[in-house]
Amino acid sequence: MKNLKIKSARASLDLSQEELAGLVGVTRQTIGMIEAGKYNPTLNLCIALCKALGKTLDELFWEEEK
Repeated sequence: MKNLKIKSARASLDLSQEELAGLVGVTRQTIGMIEAGKYNPTLNLCIALCKALGKTLDELFWEEEK
């Protein structure tokens, strides 16, 4: 499942995938794979993404039940 919440939060801060990757210490490819839903980040990486994007874990990673 794609993580459009991360992509949206990143775009709202006008950050490129490469810039966000630099902030959290991973490669641009890792950010792209997370956004595409092809990589499950560790809890530490999730927390780093939240801090870099100014969001909570719930805001970026909680899936609403359908």
